[in-house]
Amino acid sequence: MLRAFELALEWPHTHPNPRVGSVVVDASGGVVGEGWHRGPGTAHAEVDAMSRAGEAARGGTVYVTLEPCSHQGRTPPCTDALIEAGVVRVVAATLDPDSNVSGRGVEKLRAAGVEVEVGMLQQEARRVDPAYFRHRETGMPFVTLKWAMTLDGSVAAADGTSQWITGKEARTDAHRTRSIVDAVVVGAGTLRDDDPLLDVRLEGYDGPQPRPVIVAGSTPLPAHARIWDRDPVVVSAGPREIPSGVLLEVSRNGDYPDPVAACRSLADLGLLHLLLEGGPGLTRAWWDAGVVNNGMVYIGARVGGGTGTAPLAGSFPTITAASDVEFGEVRSVGHDVVISFEKKI
Repeated sequence: MLRAFELALEWPHTHPNPRVGSVVVDASGGVVGEGWHRGPGTAHAEVDAMSRAGEAARGGTVYVTLEPCSHQGRTPPCTDALIEAGVVRVVAATLDPDSNVSGRGVEKLRAAGVEVEVGMLQQEARRVDPAYFRHRETGMPFVTLKWAMTLDGSVAAADGTSQWITGKEARTDAHRTRSIVDAVVVGAGTLRDDDPLLDVRLEGYDGPQPRPVIVAGSTPLPAHARIWDRDPVVVSAGPREIPSGVLLEVSRNGDYPDPVAACRSLADLGLLHLLLEGGPGLTRAWWDAGVVNNGMVYIGARVGGGTGTAPLAGSFPTITAASDVEFGEVRSVGHDVVISFEKKI
């Protein structure tokens, strides 16, 4: 199963479908096939693995990180393929939370006489693709918050300058995160001030680019920004003309489009993992709305030595207003440090 987890991450760009890996073991216990899902319309992991195993799959066991599907989508049901291949046992790490599956795959296999075991390393399986599970269980995307700041806590100087707080290695590391998400989200202020592309710029990278998302309030957007060449999604609290891309109109909450409504609308487009790189105002709005799930803070080896711009706008009135997080990795990246965290519910 651990090998199946590795395979599931071979191609992380599967959304709105799940990341899934699979290993086929023959009757004597030898690995005869490995596979993973490559996105909508392609073979599911079990079928991919069995195609490599061929006749050696008959009488064998299939390990898979997610319950096999039992419904017809863009591809035939995996349960039918498993039954026809003559496997005698299926070990699934966890049930599929999708309402089209949700235990039906297990039932169909057992009805056909296939032994099924569910629950091996279940929590680890969820961590392979947390965005898929969050979406199928709540309708919401998984939101990762990212910011870079000085050692004394400023994301920008008093005059608004911030390039560069961190070094080249840290910026490259952040681009690796961009390479595995579905969309990069910023506010209109960032668009006006930085004219960003919100793309992945890694040497040798040839995978898909994340969709750029602009969250716009009432202020007009620049008509000649570079982002218009990248088919962006603009989330707006009202109608507006945009040079290109997709406009999502959602309800307003304060100065911004409602974060919950914005997230649901983006998930409906198949953007299940969002990387929030907004300025302090947008970051505060999404944080207060409870849509942020985890985050990465890059701490540059620099001290501002005074009052700059804080990562989140607004006041911090009392210690009881603070939200608890759980620290994950703490890594050195060049001369800088990155701290990962999960927001406690």
